[in-house]
Amino acid sequence: MPKRPSPPVPAPLTRERVLGALAQSGGAAQKRDLARILGIGPDEKKALRQILRELEETGALGRTGRKRYADATALPESGVMEIIDRDTDGELIARMRGTDGLFGPPVRLAPGDARGAKGEAAIGIGDRVQARIVRTDDGLEARVVKRLGQSAHRILGVFRALKDDRGRRFSGGRVVPADRKARYDLLIAPEHVGEATEGDLVLVELTAGQQDRTHGPKRGLIKEVVGKESDPRAASILAMHTHGITSGFSEEEERQASAAQAATLQGRTDLRKLPLITIDPEDARDHDDAVFAAPDDDAKNPGGWRVWVAIADVAHYVTPGSALDRGAFKRGNSTYFPDRVAPMLPESLSADLCSLREHEERACLALEMVFDKNGAKRSHTFARALMRSAAKLSYEAAQAAIDGKPNDKTGPLLEPILKPLWAAYACVWKGREARQPLDIDAPEHKIIFQDGKVAGVKRRERFDAHKLIEEFMIQANVCAAETLELKVRPLIYRIHDKPSDAKIAALTDFLPTVDMAWAKGQTITAGRFNRILSLAKATPHNDIINEVVLRTQAQAVYAQGNIGHFGLNLARYAHFTSPIRRYADLTVHRALIAALKLGKDGTTADEEKRLDTIAEHISQTERQSMAAERDAASRYIASFLADRIGATFEGRVTGVTRFGLFIRLDETQADGLAPIRSLGNEHWTHDEAAHALVGDASGARFPLGMRVEVRLEEATPISGGLLFAVLTDPHPPAPGWRKSRSANSRDADRGKQRGKRRR
Repeated sequence: MPKRPSPPVPAPLTRERVLGALAQSGGAAQKRDLARILGIGPDEKKALRQILRELEETGALGRTGRKRYADATALPESGVMEIIDRDTDGELIARMRGTDGLFGPPVRLAPGDARGAKGEAAIGIGDRVQARIVRTDDGLEARVVKRLGQSAHRILGVFRALKDDRGRRFSGGRVVPADRKARYDLLIAPEHVGEATEGDLVLVELTAGQQDRTHGPKRGLIKEVVGKESDPRAASILAMHTHGITSGFSEEEERQASAAQAATLQGRTDLRKLPLITIDPEDARDHDDAVFAAPDDDAKNPGGWRVWVAIADVAHYVTPGSALDRGAFKRGNSTYFPDRVAPMLPESLSADLCSLREHEERACLALEMVFDKNGAKRSHTFARALMRSAAKLSYEAAQAAIDGKPNDKTGPLLEPILKPLWAAYACVWKGREARQPLDIDAPEHKIIFQDGKVAGVKRRERFDAHKLIEEFMIQANVCAAETLELKVRPLIYRIHDKPSDAKIAALTDFLPTVDMAWAKGQTITAGRFNRILSLAKATPHNDIINEVVLRTQAQAVYAQGNIGHFGLNLARYAHFTSPIRRYADLTVHRALIAALKLGKDGTTADEEKRLDTIAEHISQTERQSMAAERDAASRYIASFLADRIGATFEGRVTGVTRFGLFIRLDETQADGLAPIRSLGNEHWTHDEAAHALVGDASGARFPLGMRVEVRLEEATPISGGLLFAVLTDPHPPAPGWRKSRSANSRDADRGKQRGKRRR
């Protein structure tokens, strides 16, 4: 009987086969589709997952959604792109945006495309553009076709009445767009001015046929007056409108907030006698968190500590599906401007019933954590409770008391409350040092107002009091994630990916320019970055090295899938401690309430199904708020500097691009651009490896981190744009520099031209 032929041995699963299957599917597919095309069984699916992960990490694959993979090189010829980051030279990086989110590889914007027209600031992170993808010798490049910073139909700006040559006012006018990406003013015919007067902030709608007009000024009609340019809060109003930050609340939200009743003790643990205190900024209006600590009396834990963290029970008042819930989800978070707050919740909740106010009974979700003498957490317990804050302290007052300068309020609290808190913090800090989270020195600055105008900018002092609260909140966030994982409940994590290979390569190129190095081939950890940062402290390059390391990091986002938090060096992390101002924390509170059976107002089945969508949405609203906050600060500082045109300032080069230098001023921390034309008559080339602009003829250099003196040429408060001229001579040529052939050719051409002129 003839032998039955053996079945063919399947080809081994390789990267090439997976990429081939992806191409066969049209360039994008889910994992199950790839498994079907490859004909693999259940025993090979683990290998497929590993290959997909490797391809994604190396940039060969991208995601077009949570489960769908796409060939990273197969980008469309054009589309909407979102600016996601800057490289170490300060140049903008974008990715394609599809219906399921961002996809494809990061692509650098073409040189000069990030600039605004005269008087405008540049495109920034979080902005969207219509762009065309072009392949160059240096790789893919995105060339901006259209800027999508504001609605195509409604444009916010300042109305300027047209005047004759004698200064007399006509009835028509023009609107100067507030959007820093807008190129041209809008003309307003007399019949379309409405109630607007000189200096009004107005919303303009383009008249029929103007949207697609490509040449000449566009015309519009004024639909609404939203404020005055002279209003001290104008910069915040402009930022809110530009970035879609909503202010105010619907009638139903206000009605629900006004009808809310204070929680009672029913169904809650009584913590009213526990002397929890709040420690916040001096001007804080809402208080999310309160803390208390005491030595652990368990004989089995000598030297250990018990730390209580109580968080406002917002879930008691903002229930799933309510008007308050829908409004909070839409906003995603509160937005903090230099002069005001656009809150996520109505003030009657955010500053009253949900706020842990001094000496008032408040509902909370409380957590007791037990640490051993080395700062390692032994256990934790959650409870829904009723508390009464024993005191409201500022960071400054609490720190002063610990430093030996108590006042009438902090004096009585020093021994029973403050000293135990600091001792517990010292213990927990040991665990932090063992964990080695990323330790970037990124100082914050505060704009100072006087009589409604900007009076200056000062660096925010950072005390141990800040670090104490920060570390206790981090520990509480970890406990929330651990508990929900233990109860097998879905949740929204706060995740932070490790730096990409491209960013590590850029950092590796940069460090030798400041006499430091990054060893290749070693595992990337937060501790490795910390060693670089520690060495930098003894050098004149400390600030710029911190800046570059910060730019090397990925952006933290919200996600249902957990990859850990690289910066904090934590395997699991979820935002739990600020539900008054972040919707993410509210979802975690609800998940804990449901998992621990602490009430009937926990996560619903419908909400659990939507967690992916919620995570994507609140990641986007967070980016919007950050962009709006930066814009408002830029406008306020530009208005402060507008009276100092021609003045000189000291600063540092924080970005080197092919179209100029980004400069940050020491005095105000304001960022502005020194266009390449302001650097002299020489032709300048962007040396990416050296992170410098280098003169073709002389070899003179303007490197990243260089100290410079600049003259302020322009300050445009309406957009926040600043333009500088560099007064400092460039550095001499780098050792071994030689004039390029192209420079010699240009010199020869100039010589020929001079010869022709003489003849």
